This record gives sequence, C-alpha cells and structure tokens, in this order.
Amino acid sequence: MPKSLSLRAGLGSVLFWSVISAAFIGPGSVTACAIAGSTYGLQLLWVLTFATFGTVWLQEAAARITIATGSDLGQVITQTYAGKSGRRIAWALFLAIFLGCAAYQAGNILGAVSGLALLTKLPVPALTVVVGLVCVGLLWIGSTQGLANFLGLIVFAMGGAFVYVAFGTPVTPAELTKALIVPAVPDGSLLLINGLIGTTIVPYNLFFGSSIVPGQSLSEMRLGIWVAVILGGIISVVLLLAGLLIPSDFSYVHMAQVLTDRLGTWAGSLFAFGLFAAGFASSLTAPLAASITAQSLLGIRKNSPVYRGIWLTVMATGLTFGLLNVTPIPVIIAVQAINGILLPFVTIFLFAAVNNRALLGDTYRNSLMQNLAMGLVVIVTAVLGIWNIWLAIQAG
Repeated sequence: MPKSLSLRAGLGSVLFWSVISAAFIGPGSVTACAIAGSTYGLQLLWVLTFATFGTVWLQEAAARITIATGSDLGQVITQTYAGKSGRRIAWALFLAIFLGCAAYQAGNILGAVSGLALLTKLPVPALTVVVGLVCVGLLWIGSTQGLANFLGLIVFAMGGAFVYVAFGTPVTPAELTKALIVPAVPDGSLLLINGLIGTTIVPYNLFFGSSIVPGQSLSEMRLGIWVAVILGGIISVVLLLAGLLIPSDFSYVHMAQVLTDRLGTWAGSLFAFGLFAAGFASSLTAPLAASITAQSLLGIRKNSPVYRGIWLTVMATGLTFGLLNVTPIPVIIAVQAINGILLPFVTIFLFAAVNNRALLGDTYRNSLMQNLAMGLVVIVTAVLGIWNIWLAIQAG
C-alpha cells in the first residue's frame, strides 16, 4: 500500500474510533473527573490511567473478535453457549447492558439539560421535554450519526479549553507523573473511583464498538483504538486538573466560572454548550446501544417494534429523572458507579470469548500479555465493585 494511502487509512481509523472516546466523554466524565480534582486533588488520577488503558484493551479485544469471525461480540457469545444455558447468558448480559444504558441515560439527560439551562436560563422541565422529543425524533428516523459526530467535535473543543486551563494549575511534572501511576484510595472515595471507571470503560461500548467494526485490518483497528481512546483519556485527565481550580464544592456554575475567569466569557459559554453536547450525543448513543445489544444477543430485528420499544424505554428512564427535577450531580456519579460495578460481569464473557482457540485460532486469540492486562481489569473492577456493595450493606 502506498505510504499516502496507508496514512489516510490510519487517520480514517482514528476518526472512526473516536466515536468510542466521544461516547465516554459525556456528562459523567465531566462531572466525575472535575469532582475528583476538586475533592481529592491528584489522588485519583491513577484511576484514569487504569480506566483509559482498560478501555483500550477491552475494546481492542471486542473488535478483534469481529475482525476474526465476521460476527460481533454478542453473536459470538450466543454461538459459544448453545441451548438453554446460552439463552440465559444472553438474557443476563442483555439485562445488565440494558440497566446500564438506562442508568447512563438518566445522567445524559440531566447533563444535557443542565448545559442548556446554563446557556438559556429557561425552565428545566421545558428543556427536558424539548431534548427528549428531539432525541426520540432522531432515533425514530435514524438520523443520529452526523449530529452525534458534530456534537462530539464540540465536546473535544471543550476539552481543548480545559487543556489550556489545566496549564494554570500549580502541579509539577513530577507530581503529575507520580499521581498517574501510584494508586491511592482516600477515605470516602470508593464510589467516585467506581464512577471514574464506569464512565470511561463503558460496558455497552464493548457491544456497540464490536457491532460497528468496518472492513479494517488488525493494525488499522489497533491504531484507531489506541490513538482515539488515549486522546479521550487525556481530556479526562485535564478535566480532573481543571477541578483543582474550583475553590468550593463542585457545581456546573463554578466550573463555568473557572473557565470564564481564565479565558473569558466565551469559554464559560463553550463549557455550557459542551456539557449539553456531551449529554445530547450520549442521549442518542445509550438508547441505540441498548437496542443494538438486543439485536446482537437476542436476535431482535432492527427497527422492529421490540427494537424501538427498548430504546424508547431507555429514553423514558432518562426523561423521568429529568422531569422529576432531580439534582443532576449525585445521580450522575451514582449511575457511573453502578456501571463500574456491572463491568466485571460483562468482561468475564469477553475474556472467555477472546481466548477461544477453536473460534479465533492462534492468530487472533489473546496472548499471555493481553490476558494479564485484561485479567487485571476484571480483577480490579470486581474487587472495587464488591467492596462498594459491602460498604453499602454495612451502612444500611
């Protein structure tokens, strides 16, 4: 392949896989990362390192399965486990993803409406209805990809503003490097740690990404995922660093004010629009991902009444939280933590599938190092999830 064509293919792969990083840079990332910086300083920065590389390892494995077999992750799981046990596993995985998408949708709608409220000062219930109706209309007619890509660009523009702001934080390179690699679990931080993991390693993205793999080579896919996800991880890091500048309890108003003080009024408005864009784009992808997962695991036909009923139910969940005028930030943190707890359940089946020699042969199945990396993600997320549940039981 000529060098120019190879470069073009590489850039195209990075742009394609940026849908994954744009999906996890939503209201959950903005909120969880900024609160982590505002509350705990640099102490939780290591979580973002772990979660970013975890996303790379898991998404690469899911995409590799599709390239090797021509079937997506859900189809491979249902083919691997035949009979009644296979159907039970498929339904259990679907319900886990469906509940995760519904939880995400609550945070997505609340985040999108919060951004619009900052911009327009209009009543929250009216904004919630408008956002919900527009999302339903776009999902019904299927015109979501172009708009989601545009809004994703706005989110990355907001990330660029945060990069500039992060340079104003009083952090030395040595402190930053240490915080990125040395784990710390300060008192009261466990829920937020699970939230940071759950908002970065998004369980439904494993099925979503596996189902949309284009006709790429293994090397193009890996380049696209590595570059796109690392860029998303860098944005998460600078969001946390920007949180260091918030002088009191975190709020969207304080975050907008920090940007306004540092860069001017335009930056505060960009944050508000970026928060809306992140929430709105994710409000399109989360319901769609639930239906795509049902299609993959359960054989639901695309655009059938059941397919549409699934994404409508996810959408209704988010709208309900929005219309109840729930305080957005605690809900967003809680739902990200719930997804962090659900993550090990999904990744165990991915781990089994990507080690299936009969299915993938020696070319595409996991190497020893890939198994160690994926195993680390499964073990750490399982331990943190169980620990969180135990603390909740003790508190109750």
